[in-house]
Amino acid sequence: MADAVTTDVCVVGAGLAGLVAAVEAADAGRDVVVLDQEPPQSLGGQAHWSLGGLFLVGSPEQRRMGVRDSLALARQDWFGSAQFDRAEDFWPRQWAEAYLDFAAGEKRAWLHGMGVRFFPVVGWAERGDGRADGHGNSVPRFHLVWGTGPGVLAPFIRRARAHADAARIRFLFRHRVDEVLTHDGAATGVRGSLLAPSPAPRGKATSREAVGEFAVEAGAVVIASGGIGGNSELVRRMWPARLGSAPATMVAGVPAHVDGRMLGIAEAAGARVINGDRMWHYTEGLRNWDPIWEDHGIRILPGPSSVWLDALGRRLPAPLFPGFDTLGALRYLRGTGYDYSWFVLTQSIIEKEFALSGSEQNPDLTGKDLRLLASRVRGGAPGPVEAFKEHGADFVVADSLGELVDGMNRVGEPGLLSEAAVRSVLEARDAEIENAFGKDAQITFLRAHRRYLGDRLIRTAAPHRILDPKHGPLIAVRLNILTRKTLGGLETDLSGRCLSSADPARGAVIPGLFAAGEAAGFGGGGMMGYNALEGTFLGGCLFSGRVAGRAAASR
Repeated sequence: MADAVTTDVCVVGAGLAGLVAAVEAADAGRDVVVLDQEPPQSLGGQAHWSLGGLFLVGSPEQRRMGVRDSLALARQDWFGSAQFDRAEDFWPRQWAEAYLDFAAGEKRAWLHGMGVRFFPVVGWAERGDGRADGHGNSVPRFHLVWGTGPGVLAPFIRRARAHADAARIRFLFRHRVDEVLTHDGAATGVRGSLLAPSPAPRGKATSREAVGEFAVEAGAVVIASGGIGGNSELVRRMWPARLGSAPATMVAGVPAHVDGRMLGIAEAAGARVINGDRMWHYTEGLRNWDPIWEDHGIRILPGPSSVWLDALGRRLPAPLFPGFDTLGALRYLRGTGYDYSWFVLTQSIIEKEFALSGSEQNPDLTGKDLRLLASRVRGGAPGPVEAFKEHGADFVVADSLGELVDGMNRVGEPGLLSEAAVRSVLEARDAEIENAFGKDAQITFLRAHRRYLGDRLIRTAAPHRILDPKHGPLIAVRLNILTRKTLGGLETDLSGRCLSSADPARGAVIPGLFAAGEAAGFGGGGMMGYNALEGTFLGGCLFSGRVAGRAAASR
């Protein structure tokens, strides 16, 4: 075995949570080693690929858009969504309260002080299940960072590199941790395998060939290694019965290195993993026509107007509308016996409402390109959306409904859909457009939500008949289940310290062992409970990474 490296704090994972933990510990004067199994070109992890949305409460951006938000309303929404119901939810509840205080308090100012800026229109993600005290955001809270995911990462990478130049932080890439070392019940470091160097571009699968061994002795170990979304076998194994059967086919929303290995390794060291059955996967996944990783999927960020049909052509029941209730829709669709569903829409809707998740799918926002951004308000869908419409295997475009249904039967399972059945659904919906009032719940929501300036400007098309040729052509999009996030994880107290599995009732911690980010269920082992409100994943990495880094430095 190679000679052991000795440091004050060892961070496992060079994603957003790990970077935040590392720079916070280094700011406190500690020497830090950051380990990652991927090569240097993957610095920043999953956050690099993200759209860069952050959950904020009572922000200046909200006020400028006419949104009145408060900590009390955000708390009502959060706990109505989380639906905490287990004894294991003690620490997740505490983390939820702390995170809400952060999101309504210093979070924006902290980021703003590091140069982070926000797009002026606040998005309204996860609009909910229709109950005031149930799941969903009562108001828009999705704040898009100017620069998307790379824009969130930038200040922490800049700080980390400054510490590296001062020999305070040392990055060791292609170092895969295989064991957390302990002595007398305390974490004392890690050991693992040196992997062969890899020139693979960011996101591509890298070799797992071991060419040596290593060990790091540390006063504190922070596990910030991410979740399980890139490991489809593990996703299926952990899939909860309440969401129906696990899908036979899925697309991957994250690269293969998001494999969940460190959760089992931490468990072997005595840490407790809770709420492993809580997960967050989307129903609006597209097969990427230009993939970066295997089975690469891209999520549609839908506005609320598309008509949502299951694989048999039946309209989803209210309030399972696009962008409303992610897991409610997933649960319903798993009961249909098929792994896909459909959006049916018009060119007018795709131009106003379709966006794609991911930094690489939004070059204007990621590149901070005002000229390119201005093209969004001109005719046509955004360039990346039009590219999917032209090249994507999941898109059907037609001038008549008969042609559209024929195409849907080619892209989906042959013969499942009939033109007559789909026409019946669309004509019934279109009949509700003729008056400014009616009983169709989706159209009622459309009209109400367009009273929000942000929706009216860039997110929600004026209600119109789907079968109106003036708004054509007709478009159908096959929607695949897309793996994404782990909502449970390593149980931690409010200092980010991992709790021991030896005596859960006593709540003993493992000295020297901390967790942050998705590995910790973004805090506590699951601070979002059963449902997320969106913008909370990057924010959870920021908050839990900051907490764990500062606490690890204080040991």
